[in-house]
Amino acid sequence: MEIRIDSSALTDAVAWAARVLPARSPMPVLGGLLLEATGSGLRVSGLDHEASAQVEVAADVSAPGRVLVLGRRLLDICKVLPRAEVELAVEGSRLAVASGDARFGLSLLPLDDYPAPPALPEVRGRVDGDAFAAAVAQVAVAAGRDDALPVLTGIRLALDGATMTLAATDRYRYAVRTLEWAPDDGASRPAADVVVPARRLTEIARSLAGAGAARLALDSGSIGFERDGLRTTTRLIDGRLPRHDKLFALGDHALAITERAPLAEAVKRVAVVTEGDSPVQLTFTPTGVHLQAGYEDDVASQRLPATLTGAESTTVAFNPAYLLDALGSLAGAPEVRFHLLGPGQRALLTDAPEPSHRHLLMSVKALP
Repeated sequence: MEIRIDSSALTDAVAWAARVLPARSPMPVLGGLLLEATGSGLRVSGLDHEASAQVEVAADVSAPGRVLVLGRRLLDICKVLPRAEVELAVEGSRLAVASGDARFGLSLLPLDDYPAPPALPEVRGRVDGDAFAAAVAQVAVAAGRDDALPVLTGIRLALDGATMTLAATDRYRYAVRTLEWAPDDGASRPAADVVVPARRLTEIARSLAGAGAARLALDSGSIGFERDGLRTTTRLIDGRLPRHDKLFALGDHALAITERAPLAEAVKRVAVVTEGDSPVQLTFTPTGVHLQAGYEDDVASQRLPATLTGAESTTVAFNPAYLLDALGSLAGAPEVRFHLLGPGQRALLTDAPEPSHRHLLMSVKALP
């Protein structure tokens, strides 16, 4: 194998594929990246037992071939290469990497031991990369972090006609976002409801932003995305998230409205006196909201304009980090709407009367 390629293109391709490499694996070859030089350019592939990533980039190929090298070592080399053309060539049992006056040699890993990459599942339709990335970011903040409950570390992805629903919960909060997508063959496609690892889906979504539409592929065991020479797959999580329908049906409730950005700044400000699980308390009245945090001598408070309908006043208290995550997921909205059942009960945060994104928070015990 012998090729010439732009250093930035090589670095981006190696970084894309290396993101799926396992930190540790009983199979050393899974720490490798597969480089394949063909007449059309260079293909870089990486995989572990849960995910795969593949990218194709333009390159001047003098001699085709395929090699397997340590992926993270190659990425480290790419990051320090001069910004110039890079030459890759096999020299005996090594891959030579040269750019300008810099030269590196990487040992080759055995190709025979490298598993075949998984095939892309059946393509189900297309989704706008920017809209998808924004939607995933909005719900991912509510996904669980406890691997003892794997299903709660995932994001629900449901397809029903031209509507995609993304949802995540860690039992203390629940975020739901709907967006449009373009299914193939219209109504003939069956609905789908799966759970995707939140960390993997977040990485994928970020990589799709700014590049137009991406193809979404799905089967009973994995999900995949493909666009402009990039292809990635990840295994699904077995199980289902708790249904949110009843949780989000609040019935009679009070509605408080205030400006989102000033409220977020106020929460950050008063939360500096909180420790551990200490909450930030919000008391809404028809003309304002009073924020309060802390106990005994270490206290903080601030008032902001707000409106309240459906009650003379109501008080709720939240974990400040969870509240800030919720407000951050509504970034871009000038106002936030609190749908309130009362102290110690759940509260629904939205940014519009008919919202596409909803974030449910469990209210905690108010301050004494």
